[in-house]
Amino acid sequence: MDHYLITSADAVGLFCRMYMNLKRDLPIRPSEMGVLIFTQKQNIPVTPLMLSNFFRIAKPSVTSIINSLIRKEYLIKIPSTTDGRSYTVSTTDKGKKLVKNTFDEYFKIMQVLKSKMGRKDFALFVDLIQKANNILSEEKRS
Repeated sequence: MDHYLITSADAVGLFCRMYMNLKRDLPIRPSEMGVLIFTQKQNIPVTPLMLSNFFRIAKPSVTSIINSLIRKEYLIKIPSTTDGRSYTVSTTDKGKKLVKNTFDEYFKIMQVLKSKMGRKDFALFVDLIQKANNILSEEKRS
């Protein structure tokens, strides 16, 4: 097997583990925090399909996250006035407070990388990750 591929896989794996294992004192899972931040930052009503498309996860997974955040009182479900099955979600005051209080901490690692890598290298890093995500998404659909 190609030694460079093995070394590359090890490096990417280590980065992912280091990022995911950061100590974050959150009362919710990182996936739930992502949904909460996304919902809070939108200027339009957020649908489960929007969340599914943005996070590239199945709608049943989105539904599970939404229901968990509703039970914990971070999100509310707003039924559609035209379709009894459709709904949007919105952050509650409790959800808005959590986003406000943890936003900087949640993105601290990105701020550290941007600062230490420099603007140009950080932009390249993000561009390459986005390119890799797109390639893997296309492969997943094939």
